[in-house]
Amino acid sequence: MTQNRTHTCGELRLEHVGQTVTLAGFLENIREVGQNLAFLVLRDFYGVTQVVIETEEMLAAVKGVNKESALRVTGTVRERDSKNPKLPTGDIEVVPTEIKVLGRCRHNELPFPIRRSREADESQRLKYRYLDLRNPEVKDNIVLRCQVVSALRAAMAAEGFLEITTPILTASSPEGARDYLVPSRKHPGKFYALPQAPQQFKQLLMASGFDRYFQIAPCFRDEDARGDRSPGEFYQLDMEMAFADQEDVFRVLERVLPPIFAKYGKYDIASTAPFRRIPYLDAMETYGSDKPDLRIDLTVRDATNLLADCGFGPFAEAVVKAVPVTGFAATRKQIDKLCADVEVQTGQKAYWFRLDENGELVGGVSKFLQERKEELISHLELVPGTFVGLTAGPRLTAQKTAGVLRAKLGQLCPEHMDAQRYEFCWIVDFPMYEIGEESGQLEFCHNPFSMPNGGLEILKRAAAGEVDPLSITAYQYDLVCNGVELSSGAVRNHDPEIMVEAFQLVRLGEEDVKAKFPALYHAFTYGAPPHAGIAPGVDRMVMLLSGEESIREVIPFPMNKNAQDLMMGAPGVVTQAQLDELHIAVTETEEE
Repeated sequence: MTQNRTHTCGELRLEHVGQTVTLAGFLENIREVGQNLAFLVLRDFYGVTQVVIETEEMLAAVKGVNKESALRVTGTVRERDSKNPKLPTGDIEVVPTEIKVLGRCRHNELPFPIRRSREADESQRLKYRYLDLRNPEVKDNIVLRCQVVSALRAAMAAEGFLEITTPILTASSPEGARDYLVPSRKHPGKFYALPQAPQQFKQLLMASGFDRYFQIAPCFRDEDARGDRSPGEFYQLDMEMAFADQEDVFRVLERVLPPIFAKYGKYDIASTAPFRRIPYLDAMETYGSDKPDLRIDLTVRDATNLLADCGFGPFAEAVVKAVPVTGFAATRKQIDKLCADVEVQTGQKAYWFRLDENGELVGGVSKFLQERKEELISHLELVPGTFVGLTAGPRLTAQKTAGVLRAKLGQLCPEHMDAQRYEFCWIVDFPMYEIGEESGQLEFCHNPFSMPNGGLEILKRAAAGEVDPLSITAYQYDLVCNGVELSSGAVRNHDPEIMVEAFQLVRLGEEDVKAKFPALYHAFTYGAPPHAGIAPGVDRMVMLLSGEESIREVIPFPMNKNAQDLMMGAPGVVTQAQLDELHIAVTETEEE
């Protein structure tokens, strides 16, 4: 097989009994049970094999050798007297004639036990990631990632897409997140930027006459970490199609993803085409989220007209949302924890009442609701034994808080959540514009590259004051699976006249468009085809497939929550000579 081994540690079976073999791997454990008798467990990438030492010479060869040293073992395969049915190699063992240390572990104590590394502090795991990855459970996630990426490539090629790589060093572009900047040595005072996404390049490929493009694209964004987002660097299945619309994109991914999820996922059931299409406003009203988990059968109901003037202060002049759920026979302590968890996640309070088995309103805010009991029962379609969670505030706040409440109730009520499956949906018709939280002015909601529903005419009407810009929707769509947003995509705005009109609504003129997107603008003036695309996140896909809750578990060498690589010591200081060469002066350094 290789110079150092004839077989792997996961390969030997009863048919190999009597053969002389050479194995190589890490010393996982050694247990001495008598004079010149010891059991050694050798582990490599493929599995483990038991080695039985029965001579003084062989025992001397491993005396003082620390765990996790790399060994080569040559010996004879024999059938085990005491078989281990839990191991693929549990029917055999190897009796060595030679043991050689190939790489000595010089540490008597490891930072953590290899097979229990996931129990260790995350900072230790990331600092010693090369040891963490020796844990078969951790390694298996990376293997899964490789298998999924390979399957995605094959599926996209089968759909007629060409894999084309796009530049890593490019120009800074206003795409919604902070850029990572790279100083130029040859051009003092000027900077490259690492791409937040290959957005402009893939659109330029469409303008260049390529028909179907994809790549497993690295993207770089200076963002804070979350459970489903890694700071700094991530990868996405980036794709774009010429002479295509929204439905063309949907059809491709509906063919590509379900087989991969069904084959490699923790669950073997995945949505089949066509996925549900839910307008953004409907998703917010029905599920309280633009990334609803459709495995949960609970919905959000509006109770504003019934409860806004019931006498309970937080409901006064507010939008009130209700989440009814049957079968939630929780104690007061459990309900209080539920409400506290919602408040921690959203910053908003949740309220509740219950329709008991006798048909009476009890608990929580029920004393304010007695006079409208029958209306509530009718409007919310309540049956005895129903728990009702409530949220209140401005419309979007009440909706989002209800969405969190719905998700938590679904997790607490197994009869309302079919957890063992992958449920996809498309969220469509996103607003083109929104009021920025910081600026208080009109801004693009998703990105500036999307085609508005209604095209140039709707934009001109908005500019003339005939249409509220906030009512304009775009051909923008999100792919959602089990409550996780896998990607955003859009039918692109390929017409420079429409592009300029769209930007004018956010106070940017034609010269601004030319300055911010010079290549894209000028390419479109030469006649660009209609095109559309999307970019599902590879890391998020693998996280869902593996059943992990943190995206860092499926990335080979992730950064921590503070965007630090504890293993390599990045970011780190550089020499003054390097700074001088790049024409950079550090004016202030932060104390570690």
